[in-house]
Amino acid sequence: MVVHDPVRVLALAGGVGGAKLASGFAELLGERLTVVVNTGDDFEHLGFQISPDLDTVMYTLAGIANPESGWGIAGETWHFMSQIERLGGPAWFRLGDRDLATHAIRTERLRRGDSLTAVTSDLCHTLGVRARVLPMTDDRVRTTVHTAGGSLPFQDYFVRLQCNVVVSGFSFVGAATARCNAELSLNDANVPDAVVICPSNPYVSIAPILALPGLKQAIKDCGAPVIAVSPIIAGAAVKGPAAKMMRELGAAPSAQSVAEHYHDLIDAIVIDDSDSESAGAIEALGLAARTTPTLMRTQADRVRLAQECLDLAEALRASGR
Repeated sequence: MVVHDPVRVLALAGGVGGAKLASGFAELLGERLTVVVNTGDDFEHLGFQISPDLDTVMYTLAGIANPESGWGIAGETWHFMSQIERLGGPAWFRLGDRDLATHAIRTERLRRGDSLTAVTSDLCHTLGVRARVLPMTDDRVRTTVHTAGGSLPFQDYFVRLQCNVVVSGFSFVGAATARCNAELSLNDANVPDAVVICPSNPYVSIAPILALPGLKQAIKDCGAPVIAVSPIIAGAAVKGPAAKMMRELGAAPSAQSVAEHYHDLIDAIVIDDSDSESAGAIEALGLAARTTPTLMRTQADRVRLAQECLDLAEALRASGR
Protein backbone atom coordinates (compact mmCIF):
# COMPACT_ATOMS: atom_id res chain seq x y z
CA MET A 1 0.00 0.00 0.00
CA VAL A 2 1.06 3.60 -0.49
CA VAL A 3 0.70 5.44 2.79
CA HIS A 4 -2.26 7.79 2.82
CA ASP A 5 -3.83 6.97 6.19
CA PRO A 6 -2.21 8.35 9.35
CA VAL A 7 -0.06 5.27 9.97
CA ARG A 8 2.32 5.54 12.93
CA VAL A 9 5.52 3.54 13.29
CA LEU A 10 7.84 2.98 16.23
CA ALA A 11 11.32 2.04 15.02
CA LEU A 12 14.20 0.76 17.13
CA ALA A 13 17.54 1.74 15.64
CA GLY A 14 21.24 2.22 16.05
CA GLY A 15 24.08 2.60 13.59
CA VAL A 16 24.13 3.19 9.85
CA GLY A 17 21.70 0.46 8.73
CA GLY A 18 19.09 1.51 11.25
CA ALA A 19 19.48 5.16 10.30
CA LYS A 20 19.04 4.38 6.60
CA LEU A 21 15.76 2.53 7.08
CA ALA A 22 14.57 5.23 9.50
CA SER A 23 15.13 7.78 6.75
CA GLY A 24 12.92 5.74 4.44
CA PHE A 25 10.15 5.70 7.03
CA ALA A 26 10.66 9.41 7.68
CA GLU A 27 10.06 10.24 4.02
CA LEU A 28 6.80 8.28 4.08
CA LEU A 29 5.56 9.23 7.55
CA GLY A 30 7.19 12.48 8.68
CA GLU A 31 6.19 13.29 12.25
CA ARG A 32 4.25 10.00 12.49
CA LEU A 33 7.56 8.18 12.90
CA THR A 34 9.19 7.73 16.31
CA VAL A 35 12.74 6.38 16.36
CA VAL A 36 14.07 5.03 19.65
CA VAL A 37 17.84 5.07 19.45
CA ASN A 38 20.50 3.10 21.30
CA THR A 39 22.57 5.11 23.78
CA GLY A 40 24.69 2.22 25.08
CA ASP A 41 27.45 3.45 22.73
CA ASP A 42 27.55 6.88 24.39
CA PHE A 43 30.78 7.87 26.10
CA GLU A 44 32.87 10.79 27.27
CA HIS A 45 35.85 11.81 25.16
CA LEU A 46 38.07 14.90 25.33
CA GLY A 47 35.58 16.41 27.74
CA PHE A 48 32.61 15.95 25.39
CA GLN A 49 29.49 13.84 25.75
CA ILE A 50 29.39 11.76 22.56
CA SER A 51 26.22 9.97 21.37
CA PRO A 52 27.32 8.18 18.17
CA ASP A 53 24.08 6.36 17.30
CA LEU A 54 21.87 9.35 18.08
CA ASP A 55 24.01 11.53 15.85
CA THR A 56 24.06 8.99 13.00
CA VAL A 57 20.26 8.82 13.04
CA MET A 58 19.88 12.60 13.40
CA TYR A 59 22.33 13.45 10.62
CA THR A 60 20.81 10.85 8.30
CA LEU A 61 17.26 12.09 8.85
CA ALA A 62 18.49 15.65 8.34
CA GLY A 63 20.07 14.67 5.00
CA ILE A 64 23.56 15.77 6.03
CA ALA A 65 25.23 12.43 6.81
CA ASN A 66 28.47 11.54 5.06
CA PRO A 67 27.31 9.34 2.16
CA GLU A 68 30.57 7.36 2.06
CA SER A 69 30.86 6.38 5.71
CA GLY A 70 27.20 6.69 6.71
CA TRP A 71 28.26 8.46 9.91
CA GLY A 72 29.49 11.99 10.52
CA ILE A 73 28.64 15.00 8.40
CA ALA A 74 29.11 15.39 4.65
CA GLY A 75 31.90 17.77 3.65
CA GLU A 76 33.55 17.48 7.05
CA THR A 77 36.91 19.07 7.85
CA TRP A 78 39.42 17.81 10.42
CA HIS A 79 41.45 20.78 11.71
CA PHE A 80 40.54 20.04 15.34
CA MET A 81 41.75 16.44 15.12
CA SER A 82 44.91 17.44 13.31
CA GLN A 83 45.80 19.75 16.16
CA ILE A 84 44.89 17.11 18.75
CA GLU A 85 47.34 14.75 17.05
CA ARG A 86 50.00 17.43 16.86
CA LEU A 87 49.67 18.05 20.58
CA GLY A 88 49.92 14.33 21.36
CA GLY A 89 46.28 13.87 22.35
CA PRO A 90 44.10 10.80 21.77
CA ALA A 91 43.20 10.81 18.10
CA TRP A 92 41.76 7.30 17.78
CA PHE A 93 38.16 8.59 17.92
CA ARG A 94 37.88 11.20 15.21
CA LEU A 95 35.68 14.25 15.76
CA GLY A 96 35.08 16.40 12.70
CA ASP A 97 34.90 20.16 13.00
CA ARG A 98 31.18 20.39 12.18
CA ASP A 99 30.35 17.33 14.26
CA LEU A 100 32.21 18.87 17.18
CA ALA A 101 29.62 21.64 17.38
CA THR A 102 26.94 19.02 18.15
CA HIS A 103 29.01 17.54 20.96
CA ALA A 104 29.84 20.94 22.40
CA ILE A 105 26.18 22.00 22.53
CA ARG A 106 25.10 18.65 23.96
CA THR A 107 27.80 18.69 26.63
CA GLU A 108 27.08 22.24 27.72
CA ARG A 109 23.34 21.66 27.97
CA LEU A 110 23.68 18.36 29.84
CA ARG A 111 25.96 20.11 32.34
CA ARG A 112 23.23 22.74 32.78
CA GLY A 113 20.82 19.97 33.72
CA ASP A 114 18.88 19.52 30.48
CA SER A 115 17.92 15.97 29.56
CA LEU A 116 19.40 14.12 26.61
CA THR A 117 15.86 13.86 25.23
CA ALA A 118 15.37 17.63 25.33
CA VAL A 119 18.77 18.31 23.76
CA THR A 120 18.15 15.77 20.99
CA SER A 121 14.71 17.19 20.27
CA ASP A 122 16.06 20.72 19.92
CA LEU A 123 18.97 19.63 17.70
CA CYS A 124 16.62 17.65 15.46
CA HIS A 125 14.21 20.57 15.21
CA THR A 126 17.03 22.93 14.27
CA LEU A 127 18.20 20.52 11.56
CA GLY A 128 14.70 20.16 10.11
CA VAL A 129 14.04 16.58 11.23
CA ARG A 130 10.29 15.97 11.34
CA ALA A 131 10.34 12.51 12.91
CA ARG A 132 10.55 12.20 16.67
CA VAL A 133 14.00 10.92 17.67
CA LEU A 134 14.22 9.62 21.23
CA PRO A 135 17.28 8.39 23.10
CA MET A 136 16.28 5.07 24.65
CA THR A 137 16.79 6.54 28.13
CA ASP A 138 17.94 9.72 29.83
CA ASP A 139 19.83 7.59 32.35
CA ARG A 140 23.39 6.38 31.94
CA VAL A 141 23.75 2.98 30.20
CA ARG A 142 27.10 1.82 28.86
CA THR A 143 27.78 -1.23 26.70
CA THR A 144 30.69 -3.39 27.86
CA VAL A 145 32.29 -5.92 25.53
CA HIS A 146 33.60 -9.11 27.13
CA THR A 147 36.63 -10.86 25.65
CA ALA A 148 39.11 -13.55 26.73
CA GLY A 149 41.52 -10.75 27.57
CA GLY A 150 39.08 -8.86 29.75
CA SER A 151 36.23 -6.38 29.41
CA LEU A 152 36.31 -3.28 27.23
CA PRO A 153 34.19 -0.14 26.91
CA PHE A 154 32.33 -0.39 23.61
CA GLN A 155 34.12 2.43 21.79
CA ASP A 156 37.51 0.98 22.72
CA TYR A 157 36.45 -2.30 21.12
CA PHE A 158 34.69 -0.79 18.14
CA VAL A 159 36.89 2.16 17.20
CA ARG A 160 40.23 1.97 19.00
CA LEU A 161 40.71 -1.77 18.41
CA GLN A 162 38.66 -1.90 15.18
CA CYS A 163 36.78 -4.98 16.52
CA ASN A 164 40.00 -7.02 16.25
CA VAL A 165 39.41 -9.12 19.37
CA VAL A 166 37.12 -12.11 19.86
CA VAL A 167 33.97 -11.34 21.84
CA SER A 168 32.44 -13.69 24.40
CA GLY A 169 29.44 -11.58 25.37
CA PHE A 170 28.09 -8.14 26.23
CA SER A 171 26.64 -6.40 29.25
CA PHE A 172 24.80 -3.11 29.53
CA VAL A 173 25.95 -1.38 32.68
CA GLY A 174 23.15 0.63 34.24
CA ALA A 175 20.37 -0.87 32.13
CA ALA A 176 18.79 -2.81 35.00
CA THR A 177 17.95 0.41 36.84
CA ALA A 178 17.57 2.77 33.88
CA ARG A 179 14.17 4.20 33.05
CA CYS A 180 12.86 3.92 29.53
CA ASN A 181 12.41 7.29 27.85
CA ALA A 182 9.43 8.94 29.51
CA GLU A 183 8.10 10.15 26.15
CA LEU A 184 7.80 6.60 24.84
CA SER A 185 4.35 5.43 25.81
CA LEU A 186 2.71 2.29 24.44
CA ASN A 187 -0.62 2.61 26.23
CA ASP A 188 -3.96 2.35 24.44
CA ALA A 189 -3.89 5.93 23.18
CA ASN A 190 -0.36 5.66 21.79
CA VAL A 191 -0.11 2.21 20.25
CA PRO A 192 1.70 2.46 16.89
CA ASP A 193 0.47 0.67 13.80
CA ALA A 194 3.76 -1.21 13.63
CA VAL A 195 6.95 -1.68 15.62
CA VAL A 196 9.98 -2.17 13.39
CA ILE A 197 13.38 -3.38 14.53
CA CYS A 198 15.68 -1.80 11.98
CA PRO A 199 18.60 -3.67 10.37
CA SER A 200 20.92 -2.71 13.20
CA ASN A 201 23.36 -4.95 15.07
CA PRO A 202 21.16 -7.21 17.26
CA TYR A 203 23.79 -7.50 20.02
CA VAL A 204 25.05 -3.95 20.52
CA SER A 205 22.49 -1.66 18.86
CA ILE A 206 19.12 -3.30 19.63
CA ALA A 207 19.89 -5.40 22.73
CA PRO A 208 20.69 -2.34 24.91
CA ILE A 209 17.28 -0.87 24.04
CA LEU A 210 15.45 -4.10 24.83
CA ALA A 211 17.42 -4.46 28.09
CA LEU A 212 15.56 -1.51 29.61
CA PRO A 213 13.16 -2.75 32.29
CA GLY A 214 9.68 -3.39 30.95
CA LEU A 215 10.22 -2.24 27.38
CA LYS A 216 10.36 -5.63 25.69
CA GLN A 217 7.20 -6.75 27.46
CA ALA A 218 5.46 -3.46 26.63
CA ILE A 219 6.23 -4.00 22.95
CA LYS A 220 4.91 -7.56 23.11
CA ASP A 221 1.76 -6.44 24.91
CA CYS A 222 0.93 -3.35 22.82
CA GLY A 223 -0.84 -5.32 20.10
CA ALA A 224 1.00 -3.81 17.13
CA PRO A 225 2.71 -6.09 14.61
CA VAL A 226 6.41 -6.35 15.42
CA ILE A 227 8.69 -6.71 12.40
CA ALA A 228 12.47 -7.12 12.25
CA VAL A 229 14.58 -6.38 9.20
CA SER A 230 17.62 -8.62 9.00
CA PRO A 231 21.00 -6.84 9.02
CA ILE A 232 22.57 -10.00 7.55
CA ILE A 233 22.50 -10.49 3.77
CA ALA A 234 23.89 -13.71 2.27
CA GLY A 235 25.87 -14.48 5.41
CA ALA A 236 27.48 -11.05 5.79
CA ALA A 237 26.74 -7.75 7.47
CA VAL A 238 26.44 -4.80 5.11
CA LYS A 239 28.46 -2.69 7.56
CA GLY A 240 29.94 -3.34 10.96
CA PRO A 241 30.86 -6.44 12.98
CA ALA A 242 27.48 -8.16 13.37
CA ALA A 243 28.42 -11.24 11.33
CA LYS A 244 31.79 -11.53 13.11
CA MET A 245 30.07 -11.28 16.50
CA MET A 246 27.56 -13.96 15.55
CA ARG A 247 30.30 -16.40 14.60
CA GLU A 248 32.24 -15.70 17.79
CA LEU A 249 29.11 -16.24 19.90
CA GLY A 250 28.39 -19.56 18.21
CA ALA A 251 25.61 -18.51 15.82
CA ALA A 252 25.77 -18.83 12.06
CA PRO A 253 25.71 -15.37 10.46
CA SER A 254 22.38 -15.72 8.66
CA ALA A 255 18.92 -14.25 8.39
CA GLN A 256 17.62 -17.38 10.11
CA SER A 257 19.87 -16.73 13.12
CA VAL A 258 18.54 -13.18 13.32
CA ALA A 259 14.99 -14.54 13.29
CA GLU A 260 15.88 -17.01 16.03
CA HIS A 261 17.46 -14.22 18.07
CA TYR A 262 14.24 -12.15 17.98
CA HIS A 263 11.68 -14.95 17.71
CA ASP A 264 10.07 -14.40 21.14
CA LEU A 265 9.37 -10.73 20.33
CA ILE A 266 8.60 -10.41 16.62
CA ASP A 267 5.73 -11.52 14.40
CA ALA A 268 7.64 -11.33 11.13
CA ILE A 269 11.03 -10.69 9.59
CA VAL A 270 12.04 -9.10 6.31
CA ILE A 271 14.99 -10.85 4.67
CA ASP A 272 16.92 -10.28 1.48
CA ASP A 273 16.05 -12.14 -1.72
CA SER A 274 19.43 -13.85 -1.52
CA ASP A 275 18.30 -15.53 1.71
CA SER A 276 14.97 -16.80 0.39
CA GLU A 277 15.95 -20.41 1.10
CA SER A 278 15.73 -19.54 4.83
CA ALA A 279 12.05 -18.57 4.61
CA GLY A 280 10.75 -22.06 5.36
CA ALA A 281 12.89 -22.50 8.48
CA ILE A 282 11.88 -19.04 9.67
CA GLU A 283 8.20 -19.78 9.15
CA ALA A 284 8.69 -23.02 11.12
CA LEU A 285 9.50 -20.75 14.09
CA GLY A 286 5.97 -19.37 13.83
CA LEU A 287 7.07 -16.17 12.12
CA ALA A 288 6.05 -14.65 8.81
CA ALA A 289 8.96 -14.12 6.41
CA ARG A 290 8.98 -11.63 3.56
CA THR A 291 11.76 -11.65 0.98
CA THR A 292 12.71 -8.51 -0.89
CA PRO A 293 15.91 -6.65 -1.81
CA THR A 294 17.11 -5.17 1.49
CA LEU A 295 20.41 -3.54 0.48
CA MET A 296 19.87 0.23 0.71
CA ARG A 297 22.22 1.95 -1.73
CA THR A 298 19.97 4.94 -2.46
CA GLN A 299 17.22 6.91 -0.76
CA ALA A 300 14.76 5.27 -3.15
CA ASP A 301 15.91 1.87 -1.80
CA ARG A 302 15.29 3.06 1.75
CA VAL A 303 11.78 4.27 0.96
CA ARG A 304 10.92 1.09 -0.93
CA LEU A 305 12.08 -1.11 1.98
CA ALA A 306 10.13 1.02 4.46
CA GLN A 307 7.06 0.61 2.27
CA GLU A 308 7.58 -3.17 2.25
CA CYS A 309 7.55 -3.10 6.05
CA LEU A 310 4.35 -1.07 6.09
CA ASP A 311 2.70 -3.44 3.64
CA LEU A 312 3.76 -6.42 5.74
CA ALA A 313 2.40 -4.78 8.89
CA GLU A 314 -0.93 -4.22 7.15
CA ALA A 315 -1.04 -7.85 6.04
CA LEU A 316 -0.28 -9.02 9.57
CA ARG A 317 -3.04 -6.86 11.00
CA ALA A 318 -5.49 -8.15 8.38
CA SER A 319 -4.61 -11.76 9.21
CA GLY A 320 -4.96 -11.16 12.95
CA ARG A 321 -1.38 -12.15 13.72
